[in-house]
Amino acid sequence: MTKEWALCRHCRAVVYAKRLARNHGVCPQCGGCFPLTAHEWLDLLADRDTLRLLDMDVPSDDPLGFSDGKPYADRLAAAREATGMPEAVVCARLSIVDSPVVVAAMDFRFMGGSLSAAVGELITRAAEAALAERLPLVVVTASGGVRMQEGVVGLMQMAKTAQAMQQLDEAGLVTACVITDPTYGGVAASYAMLGDVVIAEPGARFGFAGPRVIAQTIRQELPPGFQTAEFLLERGFVDLVSPRAQLRERLGRLLSIGTRRDTAADVCPAEQVVVREPDQVPEQDPWDAVRRARHLGRPTTSDYFRMILDDFEELHGDRVGGDCPAIVGGVGRLGREPVVVIGHEKGHTPADLAAHNFGMPNPAGYRKAARLMRLAAKWGLPVVTLVDTPGAYPGVDAELQGQATVIAETLRLMGALPVPLVTVVTGEGCSGGALAIAVADRVLIMENAIYTVISPEGCAAILWKDSAAAPAAARALKVDARSLLALGVVDGVVPEPPGGAEADQTAAAALVRSAIRVELADLAARDPARLLAERRARFRRFGSGADSLTHSGGSQ
Repeated sequence: MTKEWALCRHCRAVVYAKRLARNHGVCPQCGGCFPLTAHEWLDLLADRDTLRLLDMDVPSDDPLGFSDGKPYADRLAAAREATGMPEAVVCARLSIVDSPVVVAAMDFRFMGGSLSAAVGELITRAAEAALAERLPLVVVTASGGVRMQEGVVGLMQMAKTAQAMQQLDEAGLVTACVITDPTYGGVAASYAMLGDVVIAEPGARFGFAGPRVIAQTIRQELPPGFQTAEFLLERGFVDLVSPRAQLRERLGRLLSIGTRRDTAADVCPAEQVVVREPDQVPEQDPWDAVRRARHLGRPTTSDYFRMILDDFEELHGDRVGGDCPAIVGGVGRLGREPVVVIGHEKGHTPADLAAHNFGMPNPAGYRKAARLMRLAAKWGLPVVTLVDTPGAYPGVDAELQGQATVIAETLRLMGALPVPLVTVVTGEGCSGGALAIAVADRVLIMENAIYTVISPEGCAAILWKDSAAAPAAARALKVDARSLLALGVVDGVVPEPPGGAEADQTAAAALVRSAIRVELADLAARDPARLLAERRARFRRFGSGADSLTHSGGSQ
């Protein structure tokens, strides 16, 4: 094609180059992304008049004196002449939606964006600049892998850049990686996947080995869409896939939350709505509570996140190989308070329930929850969890993937998390599948929700030898909110609007929002040592003596 026209590799449309440039390299016909240069990426991300290139003079070297018929030095010279760049990455300071950051953007035109000693040094120096200035680091990747002409010296850059990212983790600084097409090999297996948040462009190809290498090695047909951003999102390796037009705003939102930058959110004091005395909670038959807790009209976790949070951005995946739909989570703001939120997700319709596995998480769900909790600890954000599950998924695959192990590890993690934790049981809270995200400083329950070691039906089948005895089992288990408050298992009850949460979702969400804000405000003054000591004492008391399970009359 000429400079005036471009051919889209996705839909084969011929696109006017000036229109393509105005659209930030996105095909107006199919939405496919044309590659951007490093400088185009910086221009796309930067707020007006904030872009300043970092002065980093890192000469490229030829450690092996390599030649494959053409000396490596000549190939470097040709790449510099063709691109006008000294190497395959450009580093800069800039602001993204008012958040100051350091950005390192790669350019595939320069020898396929390959990872050389100079590229590794530039990425590392960008990380060191972010560390010195206490700024987030954003890396935009585009690479075919390690530069072969530099041999093991290029290979060592994988470890070097990973160490640089680790130093930012230790300092609690936000890191974000933007995956563009293509990102392969040593870059994919080092800094590209080590950001707190990994964002991919639609259709971006990403992996360690390329599809042709894999196909030739195993001699099998690869799955449709193999190694694309969407494929990786479904399997839990990236947090989100963002269209290029939305990327700057979404990245800016995440950066502002991670750096706790203030916004114009509301500052109205939260109303105290939590009921803390059992005799002030309306009595109801526990079996009625069970049926109401399971009502499909009650707000789901996603409903609550949508109604109580500002700037919510859902994050996906456990970074191991799964993205369980029965656990949803991400970051957002509750008033002006940035928070990490996690919860069970059921859905409202039969199709929703099936899609979310009826709110029963598999191990990938708990690994996702744990990853988000560790992110909260790094960013210094409180964690809010919403519980609504009939239990952890009891299937064969879950057992083969270590269901018991991941629940145990999540319990341990929550017990040691150095940030405030608030849990609200919004529907069913059943067994270890519920407790796995409920080891909190404050545990609240909604008026018509339940919390139990096993479903009443399960208890009846085992102990009564008759599942029809479920109502009797529910009463014996004391699963209702009033009983749980009297037992001290929960610290307070969130009232529901007339007719229950299912009758007025908006009013129910407002009550939940107020309850959480009050608890977080109370916990905010506690340092990590006090939080941990009080949280451990809260759970230590269960079964420790005759008075341990009596209501204490107030928040702990």
